[in-house]
Amino acid sequence: MILYMFIGSTVSIFTICGNLLVIISIIYFKQLHTPTNYLILSLAVADLLVGALVLLFNMALSVKSCLYFGDLVYRYYAVCQPLTYRTKINGRVVVIMILVSWTVSALSGFGIIFVGLKHTTCEGRCFIFHIPNSNTIGSVVSFYLPVIIMLCIYLKIFLVAQGQVRASRTQSLEQLSKMERKATKTLAIVMGVFLFCWTPFFLSLTFNPLTNYSVPSPLIETLVWLGWSNSMLNPLVYGFFYSWFRAAFRMIISGQIFNGNFTTSKLL
Repeated sequence: MILYMFIGSTVSIFTICGNLLVIISIIYFKQLHTPTNYLILSLAVADLLVGALVLLFNMALSVKSCLYFGDLVYRYYAVCQPLTYRTKINGRVVVIMILVSWTVSALSGFGIIFVGLKHTTCEGRCFIFHIPNSNTIGSVVSFYLPVIIMLCIYLKIFLVAQGQVRASRTQSLEQLSKMERKATKTLAIVMGVFLFCWTPFFLSLTFNPLTNYSVPSPLIETLVWLGWSNSMLNPLVYGFFYSWFRAAFRMIISGQIFNGNFTTSKLL
């Protein structure tokens, strides 16, 4: 129990601190005030809530035994529709996309919980894992369908980016192609980390009813924690691949932003 609480608290603290760095960086530095970064900000807020609320609740529940889709759409539009990107993807569109994402997520999440609670029986552990309809519908809505859409969009991004690389002839276009390749690579890694963290849990949730619930509850709990760890890993991906985030993180961690006004500083 002590080991479990230590691991849970550590993951929660790292998740909160990492995403706080992302949130402060985007809010404080004007260079990061871009539509794409606003979507990253929305994701960081969601991950922060996971670390501050969900992980602690899940840890207490386990001890006592009683869902990046918007940023992908942006990359798609920026690569596949470069001439109309800045006119059609503006601040108002970003706000609408963020509100829709949070609203749909909240409705689907609470809907699945309410449906599951009506059929939940506490047999040592109060987890909604034995509701076949809830498990199936929840998995399709919150994981399988979004993953299929994201993979299709990413494939289109990759094909268009490759075509632009082959078609580029000037130095400016070659530089743009390098930036697009880096953005595409980073997006692939973000998606890869997401799939690595969440796929095992949703597969176990889907096939558990088919195997007469033979998957042990401790294993499902472990896979849940693997999924939640995705919220901790996202800031590490941003910091590793984006130089401006690394520069912002260093200035925040060192306390430099408290010694003057650096909101307009040029981040590397």
